Amino acid sequence: MSGAPASCQLCERNQTDGYLCPGCTLATARRLDRMSKLYAGLEAFLQPGGRASAQYGRTQAVDAPLPVSEPAFTLRGPGGIVGVLEDWRSAMQSDRGWREPAVAGNIERRVAVAARALSMNLEWIAASWPLAGAFAEEIRDLERDVASVVNPSDPTERGTRLGACPAVDPSGAICGAILRHYPGRPLVTCRWCGCAYPPASWPDLKTLIDQDEQEDPCPSESSPAA
Repeated sequence: MSGAPASCQLCERNQTDGYLCPGCTLATARRLDRMSKLYAGLEAFLQPGGRASAQYGRTQAVDAPLPVSEPAFTLRGPGGIVGVLEDWRSAMQSDRGWREPAVAGNIERRVAVAARALSMNLEWIAASWPLAGAFAEEIRDLERDVASVVNPSDPTERGTRLGACPAVDPSGAICGAILRHYPGRPLVTCRWCGCAYPPASWPDLKTLIDQDEQEDPCPSESSPAA
């Protein structure tokens, strides 16, 4: 890119002699460096829950699995994080006149390789690639998509605290993890033991929670947290 400085294609505020200003270039580099950790962090949201037994007294955990989190599944799938990174790496190498990058290994490895390749070429991308703004914007949006799953900014997405899960394991021990109801979800599911409670069981669930809290007003510090 030549001529007078222009506005950064990402922030559209700072001036640059290329396509990305130094601040947006650094932010993009940091996002690329975090991609492997973001991919790994989504794994915890893939764990399926279980179904409560037909008798809503003391439920047994865990029976048939529930579906996994769809956003987390999509982001960790072929069209998610790895797809975005590899598509941009392929486009970058094509525009540099290089051959198509080789793709090998599992998705976790491919995420690391693609992110590293883009990071190593970020100086050229920021200074010389007309697609730099679109690239940096999609990497930023990708990080936000992951954050919306692992750390939702809307407090209501944390769910309403109901109390301790009353499910019992085969030894007779009560689970005790904190149950939350999330807006728009048809089931209350314990993230610790996987037991799930459909709406028909909620009156009995509240009774069991209240009963447990009366019997044990000071739960052990070793109990699973919210």
